[in-house]
Amino acid sequence: MCNMTLEELTSDHTVGKMDIVGNALEEVLSKAMVQSSITIGVYEAAKLLNVDPDNVVLCLLAADETDDQDVALQIHFTLIQAFCCENDINILRVSNMSRLAEILGGSDTAGEPADLHCILVNVGDTTYGGWNWENPQASQLKDPALNKVVCFCRESRYQDQWVPVINLPER
Repeated sequence: MCNMTLEELTSDHTVGKMDIVGNALEEVLSKAMVQSSITIGVYEAAKLLNVDPDNVVLCLLAADETDDQDVALQIHFTLIQAFCCENDINILRVSNMSRLAEILGGSDTAGEPADLHCILVNVGDTTYGGWNWENPQASQLKDPALNKVVCFCRESRYQDQWVPVINLPER
């Protein structure tokens, strides 16, 4: 059950709720990194979505102002968004790439900057928050941080905002 009501999201406290969701998202990403239940990179995400979309619980699309001019990236985003909407995968846009890089380490195993434009949180081979395969919705409710993020996505869809934007709070 979502803890946020439509009135709470549309009230003057929206900025406070956005901070709460941003903090929850940071917690979700940290847990996913520890549990190896995260896929980082546009092409890696597309491969996973192609073979195993049922195990994806959240899709993050991240971009800075300079990335808004990258037509190829925007086409990838459009295709990924459409696929996620069709497969009932929660989607968020993240606008603070530098904070996202801090949370996720910012580089791949070879030391090259990681492609943080698309990130999937999935259940994969390990369990995320005690995943229940018969009832995935119940599994999401077991993790309070993931529940906050999923509820925010759901409430945003109720307001016809299919891809809400979150700015990760600075530390």
